[in-house]
Amino acid sequence: MVATALVPLTVAAGVAWAAVTDNMFPTLATSVTCWLESGHPPCQTDNREVYFYMDSSGEYELESVDRAVVNAAIDGEYRPTDLAFHYDSSPVFQGDAETDIIYQEGSTGLSDGAAGMTWCNALGGKPYKCDQQYIRIRGNGDYTYARVCHETGHAVGLQHGKYSTPVLDNTDSRLGCLVTPSEGHDHLGANNRENINATY
Repeated sequence: MVATALVPLTVAAGVAWAAVTDNMFPTLATSVTCWLESGHPPCQTDNREVYFYMDSSGEYELESVDRAVVNAAIDGEYRPTDLAFHYDSSPVFQGDAETDIIYQEGSTGLSDGAAGMTWCNALGGKPYKCDQQYIRIRGNGDYTYARVCHETGHAVGLQHGKYSTPVLDNTDSRLGCLVTPSEGHDHLGANNRENINATY
């Protein structure tokens, strides 16, 4: 119990010297528990090797233009970090080696004002880790580079300003694409990169 409580605090202390704010889950503004539902602060992914899949059939299939946006955002913003992203053409949805991030296109479960959401579907062994997360973004032009950057940030544990330590306004531009709303903020930014690299 003590070791679990100390790990997030150690990460937060290591990030504080360089980053503007610690917005990597968990922070002093959140619990250390990852929740299996939307509406809670996002969880960290379970390791630095991130396997992702884009739904290729059915209700949540991504169109080719949206698949290109996902690839561009991962290439431009996340591959330059200490995370290693890999496309999983044979996704796993059960067991210990689930595909880390599943991208979907659709509006089911989204509130009227939300362009996208991220939620944990399977816990990852530690209370603040997730083994599999889903990202769902509306179609019809809402699948943008900025929104993919934003929701992917949530899937690796990055949070809005109100959950950060110290707290920032959700619109603070130093949060990069983690600002709310995200449109117009296409880049991860130095603060988020530093938090990712200090964590993974």
